[in-house]
Amino acid sequence: MSTTPPRASLLLLAYLAFVSLGLPDGLIGVGWPSIRADFGVPTEAVGLVLTAGTAGYLASSVLAGFTLARLGVGWLLAVSTLLASLALTGYALTPGLALMVGCALVLGLGSGAIDSGLNAYAAGAFGPRHMNWMHAFFGLGVALGPLIMTGALSAGLSWRWGYGLVATAQLALAAAFALTVRAWRDRAPAREPAAGAAPADPPAATSVRDTLRLPAVWIGALAFAVYVAIEVAAGLWAFLLLTEGRGLGAAVAGVCVSGFWGSLFVGRVVQGVVAERLGAGLVLRGSLVGMAVGAVLIAVPAPAWLAVVGLFVVGFAAAPVFPLLTLTTVDRVGAAHADRTIGLQIAAAGLGGALVPAGIGVLLGNTSVELLGPALVVLALGLIALHAASTRRPVPAAR
Repeated sequence: MSTTPPRASLLLLAYLAFVSLGLPDGLIGVGWPSIRADFGVPTEAVGLVLTAGTAGYLASSVLAGFTLARLGVGWLLAVSTLLASLALTGYALTPGLALMVGCALVLGLGSGAIDSGLNAYAAGAFGPRHMNWMHAFFGLGVALGPLIMTGALSAGLSWRWGYGLVATAQLALAAAFALTVRAWRDRAPAREPAAGAAPADPPAATSVRDTLRLPAVWIGALAFAVYVAIEVAAGLWAFLLLTEGRGLGAAVAGVCVSGFWGSLFVGRVVQGVVAERLGAGLVLRGSLVGMAVGAVLIAVPAPAWLAVVGLFVVGFAAAPVFPLLTLTTVDRVGAAHADRTIGLQIAAAGLGGALVPAGIGVLLGNTSVELLGPALVVLALGLIALHAASTRRPVPAAR
């Protein structure tokens, strides 16, 4: 099979779309104290906004995977980005919390479809390098969000300006997607299929029921949930472990947690190139083992520096896992099922990232912060087992 490099314009739009996915996540953390004060609501009311956004994200990511073949990725991205722009405009203009919660639901619908649609497209059209770099740009968006909101507030402007600026950028991106709808129609394979992988069946060759019957679909979805749970739990609770469990000062611990997220960004940039040279499968297996090693270093009852090293190892090793798991979906389930499966995987990732870290928080609060390391070890070993189970045998060709 010959390979075709992706068009530069589509790559740029894909990178910008993932930056846009990360921006709202960064905005609300800095902006919420001002939002809460304006609306006269308690701090915990942010949970309503986050819950509505998560519900919309889960629903649309699944639906996008099942409707992508009919709607087309170009129109899906254009409409979804427009929805996100309208939702953020609603944030900027809303008079109260109730309307903001409704806008959060719409924002989740747009974001989930963008995430699922772009991942499904990129899995067939981008190679390991661009797949990793695309996900690295999500981290860039999360990092830019707080800077945009901080800049608006520091200039004496309302928090609404931060959302207004991002809404304008989303509108421009929606227009760009609409103007390039035809360019998104072709998905020439960007890599050779893995040895023993499923044949490239046409998407119309199977029904939804056929997809849902495949064990690899559900094992893969569970693997995504576990992976994101590890990433979020490590970033969320590492500060607590380093300060209360290992005696680090708050400032130093904060820098270390920032280093964890930085290692994810650097890891995706670096390992994207490595995966293109050595193969996605080899790098993916090495990364899963590296995550387990890093988790063990965090779990060892030792001085704080060892836990910090373990945290960085987990971040760097975890960096290519999400994009490479997405990229190799077709090898596990076959081309006819890939788009639907990726939609389910993206939804499972969002669910795992919300529920499991919350459960770990309950565990740490009722026992000891030192259990974070063992919890990460169990999850990392479980992820290795799930990946092995999902790749045990190739999927037969659809009739």
